[in-house]
Amino acid sequence: MSFYPKEFKEAISLLSHKEKDKLILRLLKKDLALTNKLMFELVDTSTVEERRAELETHIIKSVSRIIETNYSIGYLNMDVRYLSGDITEHVKTTKDKYGEASLNLLLLTELLKGSKQIILESRAYTKLHKFLTAIIARVYKVMVLINKMDNDLLLDFKEDLQELAELIIGIEPLMKVAINNALDINWLINTEIPEDIVEIQKELRANGFLK
Repeated sequence: MSFYPKEFKEAISLLSHKEKDKLILRLLKKDLALTNKLMFELVDTSTVEERRAELETHIIKSVSRIIETNYSIGYLNMDVRYLSGDITEHVKTTKDKYGEASLNLLLLTELLKGSKQIILESRAYTKLHKFLTAIIARVYKVMVLINKMDNDLLLDFKEDLQELAELIIGIEPLMKVAINNALDINWLINTEIPEDIVEIQKELRANGFLK
């Protein structure tokens, strides 16, 4: 069912081009996501792949800076959410579904490579558990995203998924949280994401896990 009534659509269609242009510009001022999307589609000369590559560099540099300057798990968790927001904005702008998976996977691997010591030395147990649970929730998100793509693309993620598995195994508190949230690390090691991963994720959330 259409959100707008037929009469409203007809009234809009009768407006002059000048009136329509004014309305569009006023609406765009209130919708940054739509503005960015239209600018990319109509004006920007860069490709989706180029934009993805720029964001990859941004993630790597940002995670390195965050790790170097971070002094608490709480702030680390907050900074990771900001980077996750950058990925979400990129996907809304470019409709880059492949990048949504690859960039989130990159964020996870870069984060775990740099934050192992911070995790092991943290004594803020409640915040640490929340942070580690958020990481495992992101692992599930990545698996869901990859599972939605063609099987031919699965091999593109093989090495990165195996690296992610090794990183999780190497951080004991994180591995415990993974087990508690029913994450079978062999899914990553063997690049064998269950076909029903969406249902698995939904059931876990319904039962109070991954949060």
